[in-house]
Amino acid sequence: MIRMMTALAPLLLVTGVAVAQDHSQHATPARPPAQGPAANPHAGHTMLVPAQTTDPHAGHDMGAPSQAPDPHAGHAMPVQSDPHAGHDMGGQSVGGAPEVPTSADDEGRPRQPPLPAAALSGPAHAADALWGADQMAGARDTLRRENGDVRSTAVIVDRLEVGFGDGEEGWTWDVAGWTGGDIDRFWWKSEGEGDFDGEAEGEVQALYSRAISPFWDVQAGVRQDFRDDGEDPTHLVLGLQGLAPYWWEVDAAAFLSTEGDLTARVEAEYDQRITQRLILQPRVEVEASAFDVPELGLGSGFTHVEAGVRLRYEIAREFAPYIGVEWSRELGDTADFTRAAGAEHEHTRFVIGLKAWF
Repeated sequence: MIRMMTALAPLLLVTGVAVAQDHSQHATPARPPAQGPAANPHAGHTMLVPAQTTDPHAGHDMGAPSQAPDPHAGHAMPVQSDPHAGHDMGGQSVGGAPEVPTSADDEGRPRQPPLPAAALSGPAHAADALWGADQMAGARDTLRRENGDVRSTAVIVDRLEVGFGDGEEGWTWDVAGWTGGDIDRFWWKSEGEGDFDGEAEGEVQALYSRAISPFWDVQAGVRQDFRDDGEDPTHLVLGLQGLAPYWWEVDAAAFLSTEGDLTARVEAEYDQRITQRLILQPRVEVEASAFDVPELGLGSGFTHVEAGVRLRYEIAREFAPYIGVEWSRELGDTADFTRAAGAEHEHTRFVIGLKAWF
């Protein structure tokens, strides 16, 4: 029996240990208070200290923990600049910047040494010292004439036309010309009308013209009338000619005759381009007299008005035939004088004419 127990002791020992370690299928009963070392079933086993939770970053250098990652970490964050830096703040220095005068102040500019006395001792034009004052004076005069004192001449045929209407036929001319520069010019003007029986009356003006602005000239001179009845008065002329707003070409003048008669006339016309060559031109003319002049058939106040429109075609810029219609009427006492003379005081006529310049 002793030999049998001795042989079975190792087997029972191994079986007991295995039963004590395998509790996977058993509920763990409430453990009674430990009564000593024998109460611990794991006594004698080497047990590693277990971790409560496996750390996935174990072995990594996590550095000092921070509450939240900084999106600007690693960036240099300069101190916010002052929007008024560099401005003159009333003598107050901003950010310790020195107050340096700007180029607008004479004191802030580099000092220039004074001119040496010899710098102003030579001729007014340096070329005179090389080529001579007389030769250079002629060259400068030529340069001035060619670039700033140009002399030119023009002849303008504003109206050269034949009119039909009211059982009468007649022709009209209105021409002018000038010669001179941009500031001072000599102007001549002539206008009148006649019939195909050879009778005609009109006027000629000789004027000095002076530019007073880029668009206006003052003109003064004399006017000579010629008539079939022998009354050919002479007038002093003072006028204004130029380009009014909205591109109206205006010619206004006052006339004082040798008999003391004071009259005035205003003409205005406007070019409305329909195409580059087809142009519609309205035209208005008004005349007035300060006194009654029975020998000339004029009454005081407004004496005559004309209004017409002409459509011209520019075959060339300098040559343009036209057609149109014009209405005219004597006014006030002048109309009475006209009726008393047995003539009509109102007319409407169709015109065919030519406008040209060269």
